[in-house]
Amino acid sequence: MRDAVKSLGDDPVKINPVCPVDLVIDHSVQVDSYGNLEALEKNQTIEFERNKERFNFLKWGQKAFKNLLIVPPGSGIVHQVNLEYLARTVCADDDGILFPDSVVGTDSHTTMIDGLGVLGWGVGGIEAEAVMLGQPISMVIPEVIGYKLVGKMPQFATSTDLVLTITKNLRDLGVVGKFVEFFGPGVANLSIADRATVANMCPEYGATVGFFPIT
Repeated sequence: MRDAVKSLGDDPVKINPVCPVDLVIDHSVQVDSYGNLEALEKNQTIEFERNKERFNFLKWGQKAFKNLLIVPPGSGIVHQVNLEYLARTVCADDDGILFPDSVVGTDSHTTMIDGLGVLGWGVGGIEAEAVMLGQPISMVIPEVIGYKLVGKMPQFATSTDLVLTITKNLRDLGVVGKFVEFFGPGVANLSIADRATVANMCPEYGATVGFFPIT
């Protein structure tokens, strides 16, 4: 696109993502070394050597474009990195107006961020590119299903037990294409890790999002 703008006699540097874009490099490592204490370090070294040209291109891209952040390989899986480091929860525009953070990502488990109170879900690559260029995502306004949580989990129960129970219930109900919002006094008894686990499994119970409010 910058080449096209340049050929028309305009400044190609004007072409940038119109909204913040975080590109997390994950799933590029291969298991060449295993069964030894140095396996992780060896595999990451090989990963950099194997993808040197690709990584150099991405490094150039971060310098060349505004609103683009490249998270280097070895940092973690995209939805976990987003949860721990990238999500803003509340954003501010140039006029100081505050608005809630939201995200669309090209990973089916983008929904993990819903556990932090940030509305997010997965989209296709073409949709993501369109958003980068300022195009809105068109969608049918979804039905919102409330899932009430009460009480606390038993002493030896884990978030896995919780999410498997919720998944069974929601599959029986049928929530494909719907927004599920968790509410009730039980929400406050769940840690962010617990909420993120439930939100991460959203594709398994078929909903578009599994959202937790900020408490």
